[in-house]
Amino acid sequence: MGTYYLILGAIALVSWLVSSTLKRKFATYSKIHLRNGLSGAEIAEKMLLDHGIKDVKVVSTAGRLTDHYNPTDKTVNLSEAVYSQRNAAAAAVAAHECGHAVQHAQAYSWLQLRSTLVPAVNISSKLSMWLIFGGLILGFGAGIGLGYWVVVTGFLLMAVATLFSFVTLPVEYDASNRALAWLKNKHMLSQEEYKGAEDALKWAARTYLVAALGSLATLVYWAYQIFGRE
Repeated sequence: MGTYYLILGAIALVSWLVSSTLKRKFATYSKIHLRNGLSGAEIAEKMLLDHGIKDVKVVSTAGRLTDHYNPTDKTVNLSEAVYSQRNAAAAAVAAHECGHAVQHAQAYSWLQLRSTLVPAVNISSKLSMWLIFGGLILGFGAGIGLGYWVVVTGFLLMAVATLFSFVTLPVEYDASNRALAWLKNKHMLSQEEYKGAEDALKWAARTYLVAALGSLATLVYWAYQIFGRE
């Protein structure tokens, strides 16, 4: 028990450090204005066209850090700042989200797997802990009865969420690699701008890694609590 909380505390600390560093990096690279004068939206549109993708729209979405690619309606959604700004950070984010659009167009297997898991993850995020605690209340310790199977069901849903967090890793890293390769090969950025974009995307990817490790630590804890009693 003590070891688990120690590990979870360490992961929480690393998560905070990575998140803080990421915000600082993006603030820094937001000050590096692009010599080509292109906005995030224009970068995104050019990357899509260069990959022969003409059925994906680039749209502005409200809020900060709301950037994402929606495969359902085929839209690259860029936060207001990224959509309109003309700096290394905006270029990095815009190209990264287009990387997901390229993955979708090319039927990238890891993206397809993640999309398949989304419905189950949506259920898991709402029910897993409720089922685990509900099973404990129903009398998990009394043996293999209703309470036991309710707890196990909750645990399996939690396992799906953990699997999803690890499947997300190759999807995010690959999108960044595609973005950086395009930015470099098409000479979209100067050397200084490219280094800023590359560093920003590396730190962004690390947030997903830390999240996956945290999810795994929680899963292992509950595995011990449930199956370690037998």
